[in-house]
Amino acid sequence: MPTRSKSTRTITKKSQAALAEVIQSAGHSGDAGTMQPAKGKLGVMIVGMGAVATTFVAGVEAIRKGLSAPIGSLTQMGTIRLGKRTDKRSPRIKDFVPLAELNDLVFTGWDIFEDDMYTAASKAGVLDQNLLDKIKPFLSKIKPQKAVFDQNYVKRLDGPNVKKGKNKMDLAEQLREDIRNFKKKSGASRLVTIWCGSTEIFLKPSKVHQTLESFEKGLRDNDKNIAPSMIYAYASLMEGVPFANGAPNLTVDLPVMHYLSKKNNAPICGKDFKTGQTLMKTILAPGFKARLLGVKGWYSTNILGNRDGEVLDDPGSFKTKEESKLSVLEHILQPDLYPELYGDIYHKVTINYYPPRGDNKEGWDNIDIFGWLGYPMQIKVDFLCRDSILAAPIVLDLILFLDLAKRCSELQGLGVQEWLSFYLKSPMTAPGLYPEHDLFIQLMKLKNTLRHLRGEELITHLGLEYYD
Repeated sequence: MPTRSKSTRTITKKSQAALAEVIQSAGHSGDAGTMQPAKGKLGVMIVGMGAVATTFVAGVEAIRKGLSAPIGSLTQMGTIRLGKRTDKRSPRIKDFVPLAELNDLVFTGWDIFEDDMYTAASKAGVLDQNLLDKIKPFLSKIKPQKAVFDQNYVKRLDGPNVKKGKNKMDLAEQLREDIRNFKKKSGASRLVTIWCGSTEIFLKPSKVHQTLESFEKGLRDNDKNIAPSMIYAYASLMEGVPFANGAPNLTVDLPVMHYLSKKNNAPICGKDFKTGQTLMKTILAPGFKARLLGVKGWYSTNILGNRDGEVLDDPGSFKTKEESKLSVLEHILQPDLYPELYGDIYHKVTINYYPPRGDNKEGWDNIDIFGWLGYPMQIKVDFLCRDSILAAPIVLDLILFLDLAKRCSELQGLGVQEWLSFYLKSPMTAPGLYPEHDLFIQLMKLKNTLRHLRGEELITHLGLEYYD
C-alpha cells in the first residue's frame, strides 16, 4: 500500500499541530473550529461607484437572478484538490470553507457623483443595456453617500456629492457614522470595505503615517500627506471592518494601518487589482524564468478611455500606477539571483488616455528575450481586454475571503493577508519579506492556506508516494 513521503508527512504534522493549537486556544473542536459560520447579511461598502463597482454589483444581482454565471471568480467556480490525486476529492472552494452566500450580500457606497448605480452603470457602458434593464429596480435603489474627496489628490476629477468638515478627523468621524448607520439599516451582521475609486497622486510614507497618535494628530491638522483613501481606511479599521484597496494608492501600506488592522481584527491585503497587462506579466514572466530564458527588454503600453484612463492622464496619478506596474517583473525574475538573464532588463510602462476606447482597454507588450547561446527572439502580446469585466470577480473574491479571514481566529489578528496576493499587483507582506508575484505560487499559497485552516494536507506536488 502506498505511503506518504517523509516531506509530506512532516508538513502535514506541522500543519495539523498548528491548527490543533489554535482550535484548543479558541475553545472549539473539529477541523473547522477556527472559522465562525457566515451567518446573516454581509454588508459591502464600496468607495467609488464607477465602472468597476457597478459592473461588480450588477453582476452579483444578475447571477443571483440566474441571468448569468460567475465566470472568473475563484470563490464561486474554483475547486480545491484534497489529498492524493487518486482520492479524486476536488470540492468547490465555496463548499469547502464557510463563505458568505451571494444572496446575503447587501450594498452601499460613496461617490463624488450623485448617480444611482443603474445610471452610473449605464454611463459606464461596460454591460449590455438589456441586462441592466432587467435588474434596474435593484440597481436604482443603491444611491451613493457623500464622499470624502480632495481634488488635490485626483487632479482630473471633481463632483458635487462631497462631504464638508472642519478637518480630516471630522470627515473620518462622518465616515464612521456612515458605516454604523449602514450596518444598522441594512441589518448586516458583518461588513467589508473595498476601494474601487480612482488612483490618487503618488505619496511616500512619512512621519504622520508611523503611529496612531501621529496619524490622528495629522487628521486634526489636515496634514497633506493624508489622502482621502487613508481616511476611508482609518474609518473602516477603527470600526473593525476589513479593507481592500483596488488602486495603487498608498492607503493601507503604512505602519499605522498595519497596527489598526491587527489591533481591531480587521484584515487588510495588498493593493491594485491585477487585471489586464499585469495579469499577463505574472503569467508569462514565471514561464520565462522557469525555462531560464533571458529578458532584455519589456515595453508595455496601454490605451484606456474610461474614468480611470482620464485620471491616469495626470502625471501625479500615473506615477502611483507606474510604481505598482514596474515592481512586478523585478520580484518575479529576481535579477540578483540571475544577473546574466535579467540583470540588464529595460522595463518601460506607459498609459495613454483615448476616450473612444471606453472601458475596453488595450494592453500591448513587446518582449525582447534571448535563449541558447544568447540568440535573440521576440514576443508580442496584444490584449484587448475589458478592464471592469476582469476586475469584478476580483472584487467579489476579495470581499468574501476578507470576510472569511475576519471570522477566522487564526487569520483575523494577522493584519496583512498575504495569501490574497493572487488578486493584486502590489502584494503586502510582513516587514522585511519580499512579495511573491508569481501567479502560480500565489494560487498555491491561497489554496494551501485554505487547506491548512481545514486541517487538510498541504499539497506539495512532490508525488513520490505514488511510486513507493
